[in-house]
Amino acid sequence: MPRQANRPAHAADLSLTERRNPRTADIDLASPLEIVDRMAAEDATVPAAVATQRTAVARAIELAEMTFRAGGRLFYVGAGTSGRLGVLDASECPPTFGTDPSLVQGVIAGGTPALTRAQEGAEDRAEDGARDLDARGLSARDFVVGIAASATTPYVRGALIHAHTIGARTAIVACSPPPPELLALVDAAIVPIVGPEVVTGSTRLKAGTATKLVLNAITTGAMIRLGKTYGNLMVDLQATNAKLRARSERMVTEICGVDRGRAADVLREAGGRVKTAIVMQTLGVGREEAESRLADAGGIVRRVLPGPPPPVPRTS
Repeated sequence: MPRQANRPAHAADLSLTERRNPRTADIDLASPLEIVDRMAAEDATVPAAVATQRTAVARAIELAEMTFRAGGRLFYVGAGTSGRLGVLDASECPPTFGTDPSLVQGVIAGGTPALTRAQEGAEDRAEDGARDLDARGLSARDFVVGIAASATTPYVRGALIHAHTIGARTAIVACSPPPPELLALVDAAIVPIVGPEVVTGSTRLKAGTATKLVLNAITTGAMIRLGKTYGNLMVDLQATNAKLRARSERMVTEICGVDRGRAADVLREAGGRVKTAIVMQTLGVGREEAESRLADAGGIVRRVLPGPPPPVPRTS
């Protein structure tokens, strides 16, 4: 018998992200400091929940790396907070790792306007998820990561069904257990269970934090595997402002053991490319030779300059 419309929803009928949190049921009576303490206590549970998904996150890193090496792209697909987090992570890859903006893309229900204002009903149209991926030329070489805190968003489900149908790699990031039919579509399921939110259903809180941690790991892990770092230094960054230019100079100084002036000079000779500058200075070769050696090594500095990682400078 179907549930009557005026019958209160039972907890078993709700996704975990929609259930009420008994620890914050009276939070509207709390002082500002008590609100901070209660939120902090809830947030403190998030890293442990994400850690339970370490194997699945590692699998997603592997899938992303394989995708990039095969000339494919990574698409994050979501609605609301989930979609915005995907767009945020994608937009950080070019300045951090020097990637083409097309390599990692965020696709949000309702399009660009949804980044700053809710687009009512956009997440409910499953067909739009497939349509928006088609508009970006989705192919079997690509990797689609659906992001849905509740694991039930139709827009995300439609995107994953379409991606699976054409043979693309797929994954789901959710904070409630996905239904079996959705799990059957994906190559990796990352499901950190963070429990009910401080404010019921507000998944920009714990679920959003867990999602951000997972997305950080996927793209950062894949980029490290691709050689976008040397040790823990982001040697493929794009020095598009004064802060990043200074960071580039510090990296060359630390890695090559030269003063700041020489670091700036070799970076200019290298066209601003940190990797190229490191190889030029270390091997005593020109820009063309350095770029050739990096190309032969797949862009991985460690293959051109084998040995221990750059030393961590001492701090006073």
